[in-house]
Amino acid sequence: MTRPNDLNPWDSPRAFYGSELRRKREAAGLSQEDLGALVFCSGAYIGQMENATRRPPKDMAKRLDAALHTDGILTRMCEAMEQASQHAEYFRLAVELEAMASAIFHWTPMVVPGLLQTAAYTRALTRAGRPFASEEEVELNVSTRMERAKLLDGPTAPELWCILHEAVLKIRVGDDSVMHEQLAHISKLVEDGQVVVQILPFAAGALPLMNSSVKVMTFTDAPPVIYLEAAHSGQLLDAPALVASYMRTYDLARAVALSPTASLAMIQAAMEDYAP
Repeated sequence: MTRPNDLNPWDSPRAFYGSELRRKREAAGLSQEDLGALVFCSGAYIGQMENATRRPPKDMAKRLDAALHTDGILTRMCEAMEQASQHAEYFRLAVELEAMASAIFHWTPMVVPGLLQTAAYTRALTRAGRPFASEEEVELNVSTRMERAKLLDGPTAPELWCILHEAVLKIRVGDDSVMHEQLAHISKLVEDGQVVVQILPFAAGALPLMNSSVKVMTFTDAPPVIYLEAAHSGQLLDAPALVASYMRTYDLARAVALSPTASLAMIQAAMEDYAP
């Protein structure tokens, strides 16, 4: 039997997958050989996936889900790993965790969150931040972000709650048509019940989260994590005390933000300001 290493699941997407596979196998009371027999492979191969020395193929992930009765979670993680490979290294595990989260709570002080962006907004934002990037690089970034946004359309879509500073509505990314389309898109997502959005108005004053983008991800069978992102870096936090502090601060922002109804009215008013 291949003995599992003492993996830190936060080291890489593959390490996270391996630790989750091991946890679910042990919860089912199966040895590596037992599970291997159920999915038509060796126990050593199961061990290699758990040790993060082998990347799980998608068809194998489907068989593992069926054997462990895990409702497709290992397959979704495998798909997220494939998608995450197109993202910056510091963001890859966060992309995987998005696909597994039962709820996502996001605060952004300056720009529309990636999951809510339109292609035109992403394109303008990418071009502004990377003025020397080739057209192919820009379009790859756009297509990758649009693919990631499909998370909101699936049957296992997480609950998504976003708090946006009023500045997000005022900072023009691209031209007026880009902003009008972007705000119309957010409005439709809200009206369709795919996301709850609150606007933190300028009148709310100072807030501890003003200088960073914060994403809280919660899970049905695992502790919550925090993802902090800056322009060219990101960090996952899982220390319970630190996570609790960020969650309390997020709750404070939610308390002083406008109601979802008033926020939608502000978004639609700003949308009209950008109308042709």
